[in-house]
Order: sequence, then C-alpha cells, then structure tokens
Amino acid sequence: MNAFPVPVAAPAATSRTESTHHRLYEFAKTAIIKIFVHPYATVCDLYCGGGVDADKWDGAQISHYIGIDASTSGISEVREAWESQRKNYTAEFFEADPCTDNLEVQLQEKTIQADLVCCLQHLQLCFETEEKARRLLCNVSSLLKAGGYFFGITPDSSTIWAKYQKNVEAYHNRNSSMKPNIVPNCIRSESYMITFEVEEEKFRLFGKKYQLKFASDITAETHCLVHFPSLIRLAREAGLEYVEIQNLTEFYDDNKAQFAGMITNSGPNLLDTRGRLLPRSYDILGLYTTFIFQKPDPDVEPPLTTPLLPDDSYSHDEREWQGAVWRDDEKNGPTEPPPGLGKISEQKGILGPGPPDLRFSEAL
Repeated sequence: MNAFPVPVAAPAATSRTESTHHRLYEFAKTAIIKIFVHPYATVCDLYCGGGVDADKWDGAQISHYIGIDASTSGISEVREAWESQRKNYTAEFFEADPCTDNLEVQLQEKTIQADLVCCLQHLQLCFETEEKARRLLCNVSSLLKAGGYFFGITPDSSTIWAKYQKNVEAYHNRNSSMKPNIVPNCIRSESYMITFEVEEEKFRLFGKKYQLKFASDITAETHCLVHFPSLIRLAREAGLEYVEIQNLTEFYDDNKAQFAGMITNSGPNLLDTRGRLLPRSYDILGLYTTFIFQKPDPDVEPPLTTPLLPDDSYSHDEREWQGAVWRDDEKNGPTEPPPGLGKISEQKGILGPGPPDLRFSEAL
C-alpha cells in the first residue's frame, strides 16, 4: 500500500491524549468494543499496528487476540504492547496486508476462526480499487466463524462529500467576490482540513482520494472515500450481510446514557452540562461512522441478522428481508424494506449515514 502510508504515531503520549480528535476517536473505539466484544471471545484485529488498543481488549476480557498488520513496525509495536504489560489474553501476530494478501492461503496452517473481526482504522485505504476492497472482505469472511460479526469505524463519506459539494458550490456562486487563492476543493474547520486532489462533481466508487489533516497533527493522511453501497454489495458477495451503518454522532446519542461518563473521563471540553456533544466534538465525531456486518450461520433459523417483522408485514420472500433489498432495483423492481433497515439511499444517504443535516436525500 505504498500510496497510503500508515499514519505515524504521535511523537509523545501527551499529544495523543490532549488532542480533541484523538480523545474522541479513542472514546469511539472503546465504546464500540464494549458493545460488541463479549468475554472469552476470539478477536481478529485488522490493521492493528501501534498497540494503542491493548488495554481495550484486556478490559473486554477476551480470551484470544489475533493481530494482523501490513507493516513490520506495526506488528512489533502491538506485540510489544501485549508482552510488556502481561495481558490476560493469549495473542498471535501476523504480518500481512488484508487488502492484497489472501489470508486464507497465507494462514491455512493456523485455521483461524474468530468470533469477531474488527477494522478500527484504515478500512478506507482498501477503497483505492475494487479489487482491494473485495480482497479485504473475502479475508474477513474466511476469518469469521458462522454467526460472527465484522465491525469497525471509518470516515463517513456522506459527511465529507456533502461538505465538499457545499464548498465548491459556494465558491462558484461567489467566485467574483472571493479571493483568487481560495481553493474550492479544500474544506476547512476549526479542527481539521480536508483537501481533494482535483475538483470534480462525480463521486467515483473507488479511488476518490483526499487528504485529511487535523489541527493537532503535523502531516496529513491520504484516504479514499468509502462508497457504502459498494461496500455492502462486495460484502454480500463475500458472504457477509449488512447489519448497520451509523454516524458516530448518532451512535453517541443512542448510547449516551451508557457512555456519557466515559467520554467525560476522556477529558474536558467535549460535552456540555447536559451531556450533549459540544459543536467542536460534534463536528469531529460527525466525520466518522460505524459499520457492522455479520456472517450468517446456516444452522440458525432465522439468521441472526434477520429483523423481527410484524406478521402482517411479511410479504416478501426471505432473501428480500435478509438483505436482497440492496440489489439493483432494475433487477428486482422496487421493494419495501422492513422496519429499521431501509435502503441507505433512502434513509441515510447514498454515501453513508452522515449527521442529519448532511444526509443525501437521493442517489447521485
């Protein structure tokens, strides 16, 4: 992945803990781990380099940890974090790139089967090409036990693309009065700057690159927008069913009673006196989304991902309410999604969930 260097860790522990961005991101990872990881689980962590999550896995009381990362230094760091602190779970580590290597072949002697596979960073790097995204999801499917979940956090394309479009539109509408050195493909806020390589109106499904730089960071990171309908399509092809994609602002609101104390302990100036996200916190968390998929268990009827439907609403064959509603309308004709799911283009925006004020109302 030469085009996407793994971000360099902060030079000192204090910079990571004092940065609003890092504090919120660490909170989000801890929260989603608390929700999904059950005691004695076997967890496979993709792009695990850095070792910053070792305590989170220990707190979740897992029994076995499998760390996979593309870089030698990343594997060394996470192994050192586990060995030096005598964690209560067993662990093994592999140097491999989940979006280019065939892990089923590379790790066939290990016969790894995990209860949970997570990708808490770098999923967006795999959207450089469709082949990389497909390889990642096939690897996830081969690593997961039937009934297991694939979950994580990734930048929210709906938020980023909507901000970009509004910025370009404002630039062209006021072009005559704006300074000539203002670049329309650059999004600025108090906390971050996002820069697209070129100005274009079309959202490419793969390879749409941008630079993300937070105010506390020295250098920018190169990412690709994640086209969520393509993610869902490729996941299904790999044997994984969509469960949920939720912007982190709504993830926090839905779990505020449980996590308000935790985010308060992450440091000052994140919440108001009522436990609501301050504007700066909302702006940063709104850049990210959770994603959840499940590998169906053929021995369980109905599958665990199947929503509970009222008897009078059961009017489709089971493929439709297990996820086939995500197929192209021209193939199957329009379908009514079950309560609680719906199409991403209708409920949350074609590119991702996004905060309510930045959702797309229809497909591009």
